[in-house]
Amino acid sequence: MMDAIIQFVEWMARQGFPCLFHLTTGLYCPACGGTRAVRALLRGNLKMSFQYHPIVLYMAAVILAEAASFVISKVTKNPRWYLGHELGFVYGGIAVLMVNWIFKNYMLIKGIDLQPLWPY
Repeated sequence: MMDAIIQFVEWMARQGFPCLFHLTTGLYCPACGGTRAVRALLRGNLKMSFQYHPIVLYMAAVILAEAASFVISKVTKNPRWYLGHELGFVYGGIAVLMVNWIFKNYMLIKGIDLQPLWPY
């Protein structure tokens, strides 16, 4: 199953659809690197996944925390253990997205490209 998911992500990544924001401005869009981050995460390379786009690891952690708290709340029959869809997670994700976008474009302007091609 995991191989099928990896092959699908690789197939999608090979399509080569350019980012229109990057083509017109020369800067990264807020989502640049997301597909590569998912691919690196599926390969088990957490460092590269974080470098491509930290929102992917953030979302994976939030999903795992939500799922674990849901199971714990059902097993203990105590609904207070369930995190629910906390608005703080959304605001945290937006903060990660914006900080990543600003930092990567700042580094790009300084001449350092933090979005390398796939190393594998």
